[in-house]
Parts: sequence; structure tokens; C-alpha cells
Amino acid sequence: MKNINFSCTSPTSDECLKLTVRKKGSAKQSMLPLLVFALPFFIFATTGFAQSVGQLHQIELWAEKIPAGAEGGSERFAYQMNSHVISDMDGSNETDATARYVTAPTIPGPTIVINEGDEVEITLRHVFDPGDSATLDQVSVHVHGVHYDILSDGTIEYINLVQDESATPTMSYTYRWTAAPGTAGTWAYHDHNMITLNGAEDRGLYGALIVNGAAETVALDQGGQLVTVPLSSINKEYVMFMVDDAFFGMEIDNQTGQQTPLLDNPALAAQQGSNVRFHLVALGTVTHNFALPGYSWIDPGTNLIISEKIIGPLEQYVFAVQANRNTQYMDTAFSSSLLGMKGDFNVIP
Repeated sequence: MKNINFSCTSPTSDECLKLTVRKKGSAKQSMLPLLVFALPFFIFATTGFAQSVGQLHQIELWAEKIPAGAEGGSERFAYQMNSHVISDMDGSNETDATARYVTAPTIPGPTIVINEGDEVEITLRHVFDPGDSATLDQVSVHVHGVHYDILSDGTIEYINLVQDESATPTMSYTYRWTAAPGTAGTWAYHDHNMITLNGAEDRGLYGALIVNGAAETVALDQGGQLVTVPLSSINKEYVMFMVDDAFFGMEIDNQTGQQTPLLDNPALAAQQGSNVRFHLVALGTVTHNFALPGYSWIDPGTNLIISEKIIGPLEQYVFAVQANRNTQYMDTAFSSSLLGMKGDFNVIP
């Protein structure tokens, strides 16, 4: 047997590199650099679920294959929400939230919205035929930001030194997450096992987890002044993934909860005077410089009012603005600008 004890108060803190490993045999020792590489982006809870006072989200997620288009290229894969039921921790007062998602696999995958104190039980099903390629036998869900134990890491034994944590063509796999205090934010989830040890994130298997904070307030810049508004005043959420050459997004209508997948570099629309929130998640390998000309916002965690933000690989950034003028959102980093990473932000009177 081998035990891994992990203590981490912040998903990116130096504490995430402090490991105590007891292992059998010396063959596993060479795997430690891979484990350390992965650890800054997740949290192990040493005792499983902590006692929670929030709600329980029971989710069934499918991983599906999307055939290559007429233009050819690599096959793509995507997650699809099959079922999402929200209840009290004892299973009472159930609400079926499945209708807020589209009934098809999407890139990016469904955005899962929860609150601090909530728990998630997510069952992944592998629903495509891997054909002759053994590299497609396993698919997983690896999440950043929230707490879970070693059995919900979503990696293979080669990485986690415990077991393969994947769905296969013949068996589902269930992961359990806890949105403990301090985990508020917007976090990526993605495959970590298919095709390579890093997974098939670059083939479309990624999505977002939004953890709303217990304070339920959002900071806005109104005429150069910092104001705080209730979270309920946010009309739309724009979840925008910044990959190496384009934006890919998901729009959420907070009045209905309905999610709409967006194409690459999509046009966004907001009602005049409404409050909207941007969730930027950087995937891939390049550094981005996000700008929204004509707008400024409160830099989270500070009282600073800024109008652009550098976002590095695997970083995420969330801010809110009040829609009052047409503009374009864009990545002004040199290479991204050459690739045309921008889209319209239209304000409707």
C-alpha cells in the first residue's frame, strides 16, 4: 500500500508542492516529477468529503466523439450533460436542472454552477466506440480549484500512484468534489487520460466550474467609483476559454439558467444598462492580454480599476461590467492579434 498526504490551502500556493509519500518499491520514485507537475492545479482532501451545509449536485456527464468535418483534421471529443439534479444533502427538495443545458455534446462542455459549501457527485460515462486505438479506452474529468480526495483526481495510476480514475467503454466512473470555503472562483475541468497522460483537452474535452462565493456580491466600476452589487443583478455570464488561436465560449442567462454554446470568437450581446460578468480561462501554452476597449473594471481582490489584463496559461480571471456601449473584446498579445483573436460585444438599447 502507498499513502499520499497532501495539504493545500490555495490551488497555486507553494504548499501544493509539499508531499509526503510512502511507496512500495523504487519503481514509482521516477514518477514523482510528473506528480509534482500536476499538483499545483488541484487539491487533495485527505479525509474525503468534509461536512457541508450547502446543496448536493448529482450529475451524469457523457464523453462523446464528434466526427471530423468535411475539412478533415483530427477527431474531436466533447462532454454532454445528461442529467443534473440539485437537492439538500439528505436528498430532499430535489430540483432537476437538466433542461438548462443543450441536448448535445458541446465545445466547451457544460458550465457547472455551484456555491461555496456545495458538493458535487459527477458520474462520467464513456459513450463512444474507441475503435482500434487503445489510447481512447480511458476518459476522465480532472477539476481545478475545489477539494477532493485522491480517488477523484481523474488521472491514471502512472500519475497518482493509486489507480486509474477513468470511465471506459464498459464502466462509468464517479468523482466527488467539495466547494469548501475559499474555493470561490471559476475553474477549468478537463480530461486527463485519453490519448496522452495530459488528456484530450486540446481535442475539445474541457468545460468550466463556477463556484459562487458566500458573500453573493460583485464589484463594478461605475464612473470611476467602486460599487458593490448583488450577484443576483448579473444578467448574463460569458464563460470564455482562451486557447492558443481563438476564444471559445458559453453564455448563461441568469434569469433562466439556460446555457448557449458559442462558436469561436463569437459575437456577444447584452441589454443596455445590464450587468454582465466575464469568466476568462486560459488553456493552451501562450500568454494572453485581454482587453475590452471603452470599459474598465475592478481588478478582483483589489480596489484598482483596470482596462486590460495579462492572463497566463492555466490561469483564470473573472470580472463584471455594466453594458453601456458597443465594442470588441480582444487578445492584444502580438501573436494572438495576428491570429484575429477578437469578437464583437454588442449592446442592445
